[in-house]
Amino acid sequence: MMPNNKIYPLIAFFLLLVFSSLSSTAQIVLRDQKFHVDTKIFSQTDSGTLKLDIYYSGKITETKPTVLFVFGGGFVMGRRDSKLFDQYFNTLIAHHYKVVSVDYRLGLKGKKFPSPFNTSNLKAAIDTATTDVFDATAYLIKNAKELGIDTNMIILSGSSAGAITALHADYNKRNATALASKLPENFQYKGVISFAGAILSYHGAPKYAKPPAPTMLFHGTADKLVPYNKVRLLNRGFFGSKYLARTFKKNNYPYYFQYVQDMGHEIAGSPMIENLPDILWFIDNYIIKQKRYFMEVDFKDADKKPTFNIPPALIKR
Repeated sequence: MMPNNKIYPLIAFFLLLVFSSLSSTAQIVLRDQKFHVDTKIFSQTDSGTLKLDIYYSGKITETKPTVLFVFGGGFVMGRRDSKLFDQYFNTLIAHHYKVVSVDYRLGLKGKKFPSPFNTSNLKAAIDTATTDVFDATAYLIKNAKELGIDTNMIILSGSSAGAITALHADYNKRNATALASKLPENFQYKGVISFAGAILSYHGAPKYAKPPAPTMLFHGTADKLVPYNKVRLLNRGFFGSKYLARTFKKNNYPYYFQYVQDMGHEIAGSPMIENLPDILWFIDNYIIKQKRYFMEVDFKDADKKPTFNIPPALIKR
C-alpha cells in the first residue's frame, strides 16, 4: 500500500519529532526538598558514556515501582533531564514511584533523512536506542537492591522517539528477539506509557508472541510526524497508536487509548502536564491492581489549536 500525499513526508522529516526546548541544558527541578536524584553510568559505548538519573523520595534503597523514561528528539537530539519533564517526574515521585530517565545513542544524528523507500537508518536508530534501554534495564536489575528497584514493577514510558523506543522495548522482549537476549528470560516490563509512539515493522503488522504489557497510548489524530494510524509499503510499515489499539482490542490485550481530535505532535508532550491524573489512574488500575480494562477516550478541546508545524522549507526537500 502506497502512503498518500498527506503522510508521505512522515518518515523523511521524522527527525523533527520534538520541541526545540528539549535541547535545553537546564536540569529537572525537584519540587520537594525530600526528593533526590542520583546519576549512574550504565554503559560505555563506541560513541561515549551513557548515564541514567534516578529520581526518588526517602532513601534510595527503599524498594518502589519504577517508571523508566525515554526522552524524545527524533533520534538526533534531546536530553534525559529536560525541564519539559519536571511536572511528570515530580508527580510520579510524589506518588511514591521512582523515575529513571536514561540516555541512549542518537542513531540518526548526522545521517541522511529516512524516506518511505529507505528506512534502514531509522530502523538502525530504533534498534540502537532499544538496545541502550535494555542495557539500562539490565543495570537496574543487577543493582536492584542497592537502588531500591522493584524488578517486577518496571514501567516503560517515553515521548515521541522515546515512545517509539519504549514500545519497541516491550515488543522485542515479548517476542524474545536477539536484541532482548541480554535481559533475563523471565523478566518482562510491567507496563508501557506512550506519548505519540509507533512501531516500525519489517514483517507486516506487529504481532506479539506473548501478550504485551498493559499499554497506555496518547496520540493526536492530525499527527503528521509519527503516524496516528499507519504508513505502510508492502511488508514494511510504521504502525501508530490507532493501529496498535485496534490490535490490542482484537487480541484482548488490556490497553488505554486517548486520541485527541484535530491535534498533531503536541500530544508527544502535553499529557505529561494535562493528563497526570489519568496516568496515575492507569498505573494504579492496569498495573498495580491488574485490571483487564479496554478503554478508548475520544477527546477534543474546541478552544485549543495545533501549535506544532513542519517548517515549509523542509517539506520541499
